[in-house]
Amino acid sequence: MINLDNELSDLAPPYGAFLTKSFGNTAGTCAYKLYIPSGAELEPRPLIIMLHGSSQSADDFAAGTRMNFAAETNSCYVAFAEQSPSANSLKCWNWFQSSHQARGYGEPSIIAGLVQQIISEHNIDPRRIYVAGLSAGGAAAAVVAQAYPDIFAALGVHSGLPCGVARDLTSAFAAMQGYSFFTPTQGDAIPTIVFHGDQDRTVHPRNGAEVAIGAAAGASYVREVERGTVPGGRSYSRSVHRNQSGKQMIEDWVIHGVGHAWSGGSNAGSYTDPLGPDASREMIRFFLEHELDDQERKSSVTGVGPLSSQTKPAPKAVEMRLTDGSSR
Repeated sequence: MINLDNELSDLAPPYGAFLTKSFGNTAGTCAYKLYIPSGAELEPRPLIIMLHGSSQSADDFAAGTRMNFAAETNSCYVAFAEQSPSANSLKCWNWFQSSHQARGYGEPSIIAGLVQQIISEHNIDPRRIYVAGLSAGGAAAAVVAQAYPDIFAALGVHSGLPCGVARDLTSAFAAMQGYSFFTPTQGDAIPTIVFHGDQDRTVHPRNGAEVAIGAAAGASYVREVERGTVPGGRSYSRSVHRNQSGKQMIEDWVIHGVGHAWSGGSNAGSYTDPLGPDASREMIRFFLEHELDDQERKSSVTGVGPLSSQTKPAPKAVEMRLTDGSSR
């Protein structure tokens, strides 16, 4: 398959296609870049939805994470959704607004509809659909996964925040600094992999631990801790939470000495730390260990709720700007 949309090797391997697409409903419009792996037509393939951080683009996030390269190795589709400047002038997902925190509303409905569109056009395995993101995108991914547990089989949050810790700009900044006004929203237990740098000064590392706690949804898991070092790179602590059958349900990676950056990423993109463990590879490995069964998919993707004319539009977004003049 020819890469029709981009010839830059930083974005995608030459074996698949990296296409520009878009989806819209009454909540808004979202452009996205879709990576189609080679041989995708042979059998149904997994799909990973990627949500970038504030100020990033789909191409920037693709280049920085190199997720398309890991996806090609594992025969996965990847969709990099891109926030519209008309929805937020800083291109930040509006994870901190209550109007974007529920099924059938705002940005969660857009992402769910985007998934529906991809399934209708490509050979996707509906049991193996996943969502991941960085920073604001990680927080948004947590919201989307909780809103649509019948679509997403697992969640990846890198340097993000748990669902429900903010409902406006003030509480968002407090949560980012590690002081939550609200208790994280409790939903169904969802397999979750978390990455967070212990020197993150943009989103406090406490949030990574809270994401892992929330993912358990009160379930009793056995926890193991592994410590290691990437050859020539960063040291890390990896906590694995297993259910009674011994299956890994949660992984919580703390990368030592890393700030607000995608671990193991490429300098071709922004907010990356090439010396850390490869978060993209580890996320895909974790994702492919999980799939939805028929009972979990009781509401099929074609019945995910109000995605089009019934979807309620969200109000104009509030910008997020840090005190040092940067944004997130």
